[in-house]
Amino acid sequence: MHTTMLHRGQWAARWPLPLLAMLLALLACLPAQAQRHDEGDGWRILQARYGTAERHVDVTDRLRELAREDRGFKLTNKTFGIDPDPGRVKTLRIHARGSDGRTRTFEYREGSQVDGGRFAGWSGGGWGQGGWNGGWSGGGSGGQQAEGEYEILQARYGTARRNIDVTDRLRELARQDRSFKMGNKTFGTDPDPGQVKTLRIHARSERGGTRTFEYREGSVVDGAMFSGWSGGGWGNGGWNGGWGGGSGGGHQAGELQILSASYGAGSRQADVTQRLQSMVNGRFLELPVSNDVFGYDPAPETPKMLRVTYRDTEGRVRTVTASERQILRIR
Repeated sequence: MHTTMLHRGQWAARWPLPLLAMLLALLACLPAQAQRHDEGDGWRILQARYGTAERHVDVTDRLRELAREDRGFKLTNKTFGIDPDPGRVKTLRIHARGSDGRTRTFEYREGSQVDGGRFAGWSGGGWGQGGWNGGWSGGGSGGQQAEGEYEILQARYGTARRNIDVTDRLRELARQDRSFKMGNKTFGTDPDPGQVKTLRIHARSERGGTRTFEYREGSVVDGAMFSGWSGGGWGNGGWNGGWGGGSGGGHQAGELQILSASYGAGSRQADVTQRLQSMVNGRFLELPVSNDVFGYDPAPETPKMLRVTYRDTEGRVRTVTASERQILRIR
C-alpha cells in the first residue's frame, strides 16, 4: 500500500502545479456539462413551429428526434424536410414554459445554429406534450390570431380567372388530420393549365370578421389555425364572395383589374397578382419588370417573363407579356 501511494505522489509531482489545478478543475466540471441538456435553464418545450407568420408547420416531433441525438444543428429546410413558405426567410419558434409558469418564445432564424442547452429535458424528449394553443405568435400578439379561431366557409383553387370550389375535397383531407403539400394532384384537377395556382380558404373568426388565407401551389397547408379542422363540421355556406371576396380587392366598374399575373421562367413561377393589383392607378398600370419590383427572384440566373391577364376599363379580358428589364404598360 505504501509503495502504491508513493508512486501516485511521484506521478502528481511531475505535473506543474498550475497545469494540475487546471486539469482538476476541468474534471470537476464534467458532471455539470453532462447534465446540461437535461437541466437546461428551466424552460420546458411546449411546441415548436417552423415557417413564417403566414405559413408555418408544427415540427415538435422532428425537433424531439434531433434533441434525442443530444446535439446542436444548423437550421434549414432540410432539417425538417419541408419548405412551408418558398422564397421567404423562415424562423423556428420554440414555445416554452419556465419553472415559474411563465411562457416564452425562442426564435431561431433560418441558417442559424440551434442549441438545446437552455431547455429542460432536451435530450430526454419528455416535452412537447401540449399545453400551448397560442399559434405562431402567442395568442394574437403581433397582429396574429390564436390557432383554432377561424371557421372555414369555403375553399377555392385556381387563379382569379379560372377557379373551382374544393371545399368538399379539403374536408376529406382535413379528416385525416394532417398537413399536406398542395397542388393539382391534391384536388384532381388543373383549373387553369400553365398558370401558377392558389388555394384560397375563406374563413370567419370568432369575432365575426372574415379573412382569406392563401396557399401558393406547391406550399404546405396546415389546418391548425382553423376551428374544427379534423371534424369537418365547416364549409356549409356563409360565403358568397367568390374568388376575391365580392369586391375584387376594391375593384370598381371602369377600372383596370388584374385577374392573374405570374413572373418567372419555365416551371419556376411566382404568383404576383395581388402585387400588380396594388400598383394599378385607376385606369392604367406601368412598371419596370424586375426582381426588385416583386421582392425576390423565382428563377435565379435565368431570363424571366411577366404574364398578365387583366380586365380592361371596358370589361374585355386581355393577356399581355413583358420580358425582364422591359417596361410593362397597360392602359
